[in-house]
Formats: sequence, structure tokens, C-alpha cells
Amino acid sequence: MALIVQKFGGTSVGTIERIQQVADKVKKFRENGDDIVVVVSAMSGETNRLIDLAKQASDGNPEPRELDMMVSTGEQVTIALLAMALINRGVPAVSYTGNQVRILTDSAFNKARILQIDDEKIRADLSAGRVVVVAGFQGVDEQGNITTLGRGGSDTTGVALAAALKADECQIYTDVDGVYTTDPRVVAQARRLEKITFEEMLEMASLGSKVLQIRSVEFAGKYNVPLRVLHSFQEGPGTLITLDDEESMEQPIISGIAFNRDEAKLTIRGVPDTPGVAFKILGPVSGANIEVDMIVQNVSHDNTTDFTFTVHRNDYQKALDVLKQTAEAIGAREVSGDTNIAKVSIVGVGMRSHAGVASRMFEALAKENINIQMISTSEIKISVVIEEKYLELAVRALHTAFELDAPARQGE
Repeated sequence: MALIVQKFGGTSVGTIERIQQVADKVKKFRENGDDIVVVVSAMSGETNRLIDLAKQASDGNPEPRELDMMVSTGEQVTIALLAMALINRGVPAVSYTGNQVRILTDSAFNKARILQIDDEKIRADLSAGRVVVVAGFQGVDEQGNITTLGRGGSDTTGVALAAALKADECQIYTDVDGVYTTDPRVVAQARRLEKITFEEMLEMASLGSKVLQIRSVEFAGKYNVPLRVLHSFQEGPGTLITLDDEESMEQPIISGIAFNRDEAKLTIRGVPDTPGVAFKILGPVSGANIEVDMIVQNVSHDNTTDFTFTVHRNDYQKALDVLKQTAEAIGAREVSGDTNIAKVSIVGVGMRSHAGVASRMFEALAKENINIQMISTSEIKISVVIEEKYLELAVRALHTAFELDAPARQGE
């Protein structure tokens, strides 16, 4: 008998029919003798509907505490409906909000972080033979205020509960049947991975893969919670996300290719090359609450240098305005920007033990006459910035170059 935490997202519980399907799935696991804790999101579209109402009531600027109070009700509806559906099938079940379970968070409304979980009530229910249904995405702070964890926060709730309960596995049910070598909509030959490491999944999530929320992967890695991505309504083994091991080192050098279209590039030219210049440029950008991704500083020439960095495309205009003010303040020559770029990344723990990965990547792009504008590397990933119009061509070329679209080998 295993203790399993199962998380179902908004599309998985988007209608009464789908909630009933989820109840049927949970019942099967329960009949196998497993103890089950289910974490659910609000029904698909419900959180957006509530946010729109909040904006209408507050001229577009809802107070963060009250917004959390409001949007947390979406999950409350889903947990009650699923518990009812389970009870109707003869499966004892009980539903709890984050407050009732006592998922303790900090007080950062709209983006709270989990600090502690009281698992006593859940363990008592499991011992009594009940399925426990918990509202994802939410918790409570020390003052008793309802808080929410930010978009995708139900994934984090599921993993955090699995860690607190020392569950055998945390299963994330979604609208895909696992983690793929890249987006199958871009590369038809993309393959589902049987297994991937926390480290690789974290890189893929941060680089544009939308399968899992980054914080949930961080949490799972920190507490070594085996994480499995599965399709809500199709049978299959899914993809297991776990610690690195000898077997995973036998896998191909590259596990997957991630990409992100939401990038913009900014360049400030003719910057006086003096100590602290990078801080003078990026300090105001950070002060405007804009996250910087890739950074390149050219070699000094005539005591000046050029400095280029990327930001999320939504922050482009704000960052450009800040950079123009900075250029005037430090005596830089000019500022320019480009929103027609994209980032493509290859990810794999096999990079640690194989040379020539970067050159192989650059060769594949060169064969397609794709110019590389920026490069960033870590131990297990290489990212490049290219023109957005070449994005899909680049992904397909790299997928082939690293043999990711070849048939899976025996034992892979």
C-alpha cells in the first residue's frame, strides 16, 4: 500500500463531467489499497473570472489581501464537488481548504511561500479510510489571513503536501501525458521521456517549458519527492522526475530542448568602461522590479563598452525607459532594443561528461544559416538568443542534431 498525492489542474476539473472522471480515477487507486490525498485547482477559467470581477470593483487595482480572499474561493468549490462525487461512489472523502489543513505561509499576498504544513488532520483522516481533498494554490499566514501562492501554485501545494506526508509519489495530472523532448506542436517527432532529473526539469521549466511550475520542481528536488507527470484522462506511465542516478547518466547527452518567445533584448552603447558600470546599468532596472535574464558585455574599446541584456517582453517598454534615463546619467552614446528575438536552450545532465556539446549546437544552427546573437551556459544547459522567425527551424534542427527524434533505444 502506498501513500500518493494526486494533483489535478483546472482543465482536469473544468466541468462536472470531468470532476466525475477524476472521482472514478481516484476510486480505482483507493480500491488498489493506496492512501490518497487529492489537490485540486479551481475549475478552468474560474480564477480569471474572479480576478476580472475584482478589477471591476476596484478600478483595476484590487487590494492584494482582498484579492486573495476572493480568488481562493475557486478551489473551495472544486474540493467540495470532488468530495461529493467520491462519496456518491461509496468512497469516504472529506474536503479541506488550505486554512483548515493549516498550510502556513508568509504574508506575501498573491505570491505567498509555504513555510509549514500541519499534517495531523490529514493523517487522522487517512487512518480512518478517507480520501482527503485539499484546495491547492492557497494557505494562511500567522495572522489568519488567507493567502495564495501565485499562478500554478496548486502544483506547489501538491508537492509540499507530499513532502510533509513523506508520500511515496506525487502525481501531477494535466493535459499532456508527460514531459517531452520538446513541444510536440513544434516537432512532431518529439518523444515522451520516461525519466528526467529534478535538475533538468528545473532548467526546462525556467527556460520556457510550461508543464510544471518552477517552484513545485524546486520543492520536489529539495525534499526528494518523486514527481510524476501524467495525463488526466489517458492511461500511461507518464514521466518520472527524480534525483540524478547512474541509470540517468546512461541517457542521451541532451534530454530536451526548451524555448521561449517572450524575450526582448536591450543594448546600451558607448558606456564609459569604469568599475561599477554594470551596477549603474542594472541597478535601476532591478529597482523597477524587472528581472534580467541573459547579459553580455563587450570587450572595452577606446575606454567604452557595449552592454546587452534580455528581459521578459512584457517588461520591454518599462526597461527601455529606465535604460534611456541611465544612458543620460552615465554619458552612454545610445540605447536600442529588439522585441523580435527568442531563446532556444538545450538541457541535459550528460553535458557534464561529454565534450563538444556547444560546438555541435552551433554547427546545427550554422547549417540552417541561423545567426546567434547571445549565448549563456551552465553545467547542464546552453541557451542562445536568435531572431524569432527562426525559432521553430532552430528547435527542429537541434532536435535532429542531438538524435532526440530517433526511436527510443531498448531500456531508455
